Amino acid sequence: MQLDIITADQSLYSGEADVVTLPGTDGKFQILNGHAALISSLSKGVVVVKNKEGKQEFEISGGVVEVLKNKVIVLA
Repeated sequence: MQLDIITADQSLYSGEADVVTLPGTDGKFQILNGHAALISSLSKGVVVVKNKEGKQEFEISGGVVEVLKNKVIVLA
């Protein structure tokens, strides 16, 4: 799936991801390939991105995530 992690200042990540773990306001949750459409608020925490190259982590202070048609956009 395509993942974009964007802040007001910069793009932190843009590329393919197999699994994305996010800090939701009600707890952590994961997005996998083919996930259903979703909009959720995010709390302060770490976004973990896993793909063929390995694992990357990005610290965020909150935001929102949108999942639609195998594309994930995190606005942090």
